[in-house]
Amino acid sequence: MANVKITLTKSPIGAKKNQKATLKALGLTKMHKTVEKEDNVYVQGQINTVRHLVTVEKQEV
Repeated sequence: MANVKITLTKSPIGAKKNQKATLKALGLTKMHKTVEKEDNVYVQGQINTVRHLVTVEKQEV
């Protein structure tokens, strides 16, 4: 299965409540923090919600 590496690159200050909640659900609490998640439709939907705040890299396992 493929993994996705997600990094918080822009500050969520001024972002909507649902976007802040999505970042928290992804585990992105601080700037430049990186998490690895399994690539599935649920994670892709979360990434789509905050796509302007994060950088995404696809990785093959």
